[in-house]
Amino acid sequence: MTDETKSADRITSINPELARRIQDELGQNVYLCYQCVKCSSGCPVAEFFDWQPNQIMRALQLGQEDIALQSETPWLCASCQTCTTRCPQDLDIAGIMEWLTREALERGIKPPVTEVKIFNDAFMREVRIWGRAYEPGLMVEMKLRDPGSMFNDIDLYTRMLKKMKVSFIPSFGHPPRNVKPVPNAVNTVAYYPGCSLESTSTEFNESAKSVCAALDLKLFEPKGWVCCGATAAHRSDPETGLRLPLENLALIERSGFSEVTMPCAACFNRHKAAQYEIRHDESRWQAMDEVLDYHYQDSVKVNTLIETILQHVGEEKIAEKVQKPLENLKVVCYYGCLLTRPPQVTEAENPENPTDMDELVAALGAEVLDWSYKTCCCGAAHSLTRPDIVVKLSGNLVTHARQAGADVIAVACPLCHINLDARQFQMDVEEPMPIMFFTQLMSLALGLPEKEAVLHKNMVDPRPLLREKGII
Repeated sequence: MTDETKSADRITSINPELARRIQDELGQNVYLCYQCVKCSSGCPVAEFFDWQPNQIMRALQLGQEDIALQSETPWLCASCQTCTTRCPQDLDIAGIMEWLTREALERGIKPPVTEVKIFNDAFMREVRIWGRAYEPGLMVEMKLRDPGSMFNDIDLYTRMLKKMKVSFIPSFGHPPRNVKPVPNAVNTVAYYPGCSLESTSTEFNESAKSVCAALDLKLFEPKGWVCCGATAAHRSDPETGLRLPLENLALIERSGFSEVTMPCAACFNRHKAAQYEIRHDESRWQAMDEVLDYHYQDSVKVNTLIETILQHVGEEKIAEKVQKPLENLKVVCYYGCLLTRPPQVTEAENPENPTDMDELVAALGAEVLDWSYKTCCCGAAHSLTRPDIVVKLSGNLVTHARQAGADVIAVACPLCHINLDARQFQMDVEEPMPIMFFTQLMSLALGLPEKEAVLHKNMVDPRPLLREKGII
């Protein structure tokens, strides 16, 4: 064999080690990828990547470990699940990206996007200490570990402090050892607010509870619930990412509830993902039973708050209870990534074009406009790691909503609300647009006292517009 032949042999050789590891640990066969490029063409963060998702998949097929493990792409993945939802081969590409970040760390490879690693570490530390996310502690640790960013976003934090959108006292979460059944749990829906609704998104929490009370929908918040783990857990520590949601579901099940409603899109998605995982892996289910010291029976239905309201009350009854129709108010409904994707997890019938929030808001008397950006990513958790990505993506959403003729964007996710509302002053938009939780709109339409809608907490004040429209 000549030297030239040996050299060519080395160049064309394929190292399947990473592909085998992914197959063994995730059950994902990367060789099924035939480079249709749907993952890259649909990725909202693609313009910020050094390698496109389809190129990472090709690198895995060829065993080009330097590309796969040293690329910025897996670290900048927003976990929006668009690639996983649209892959014609049903590959969990988002899951593969998360796996690559963990593998890189295990091999001692320095993260090319250090902010994401710092965020994951800080988030998980807060959850270990308090049982729930503590946002001030998270922000302080991130700043201390990256002194160069100490004064970044100081204007944003100042505005949030003025609106009292920061909870300085941490909330503790720890499931009780002895769980007693809740009286009349059969006729009550368990309510899991999630961490953000007790801090930066209290307006969502308060308006949601007020609206449900007005609709005679009984809610009960179980004591001791813990953080769902959010993006940080399922990206950096899958075991904890599975355990935390199951701790909550076991608590709810033991309390006697058959249904839990979750206002937060991320919380909803993480709990649905946990259910999906144990239903498709008996060994994981058994392992979690041992960790929880309880045999979880999978008897709890997990719903979004929108689903709960529509299923228990319905559009007709909501319309009958409307006291102040939202006439002349043009609204676009923004669902974000995690209420519907991936559909095998969320069980969404129309993951690319959901309509349940549209139907609910239309029942309030508002004019609901159709638009093509219902499920486009706002930048997600990059708000604290790469705000430039969030400002670009969320700014595009506000611009397209205005072009569609909307007065207001209705949302159902605390993180989407923060990205679109709190950072709007940093965006290149013609004029500010109010970003309102759908429960705030419901509160106004049902004729509840204005304070129940907690409008003063919104960073882009919706009250001037609402007065102009004669709604308040």
